[in-house]
Parts: sequence; structure tokens; C-alpha cells
Amino acid sequence: MSGHKKRIYSLAGWFSDILAVLKKPRLAIAVLVGNALPPRFRERLYLAVIAVNQCRYCTYLHTRTALQAGLSRDDIRMLLGGVMENVPEGEARALLYAQHWADKVGKPAADARAVLLAAYGMDQVKAIEMALLLIRIGSLSGNTFDALLARLSGGRWGVARHGQG
Repeated sequence: MSGHKKRIYSLAGWFSDILAVLKKPRLAIAVLVGNALPPRFRERLYLAVIAVNQCRYCTYLHTRTALQAGLSRDDIRMLLGGVMENVPEGEARALLYAQHWADKVGKPAADARAVLLAAYGMDQVKAIEMALLLIRIGSLSGNTFDALLARLSGGRWGVARHGQG
């Protein structure tokens, strides 16, 4: 495994994130399988968060689903590298916000959220933030699973624990 310090969940952080999704099940379903966000946009948001959290399982899965949604391999590579070139103009703010949101462990700066609200409106921002939360749950759960495997096998693995968020 990589020597990169990957973010993992605390038990309290995991429960907090799961509860946040359970409080808004219709929105979560609309983001996952409905029309709350166009599939390409949703996958770009996911890849922006994956670039920060570095989950190998999410990287694999969402590379495939992004290809199925119509993203090019070059676009996927750039997004996973944290590069926001060649993204649709109407999505750039949201993708930069997604990186910021993930970097700040789900607690973005108020001014960053205000810019997002001005650009997209409240309903779209709620859908964007649900997408970010869903991929956060997946990516931190994957990293936590890897950390557990490494610990059980006696391996050393650098992690940065993230609680509430």
C-alpha cells in the first residue's frame, strides 16, 4: 500500500455521516439513481472528492462509472489528479467546491458555500452536497477498511483520522 496518509473514519464520524444521509433519504436516492444531478456532473463531483481522499476502491469503481457516463480517460485522469482543466464551464465552481469541501472534511468555508449558492441555488447545492457526502462515506469507508486490513496483517499504514464531518 501507499505510504500516503489516507483519511479514515472514526466511529463517531461514520455514524454522523450515515445519520446525515438517513435524514434525507429522498435526496440521497435522487442523487444516486434519480435526476437530481446529471450523471457526468455527479461523476465529476465524485472524482473531485476521490482525488482528495485517495480511496483505491472508489477510484476503480468511479473510473468505470465515469467512463460509462461519457467522460474521457483524460478527463478522469485529470480529475483524479486534482486538475480542473477542460471541465464544463457550468460545473467548474462546483468541482472546486467539492475539492475544498473534501479537504475541509465536509466543513467548507462559509464564503465558499455562499459562492456555490449564488451560482447554483439552494436545491442544486443540496444535491451537490449530498453527492459529496455519499462519496465521502464510500471513500473514507474504503480507506478505513484498508487500514483495518493493514493492522490485522501487521503492516504499517499511514492514516489521518477524521471524526465529525
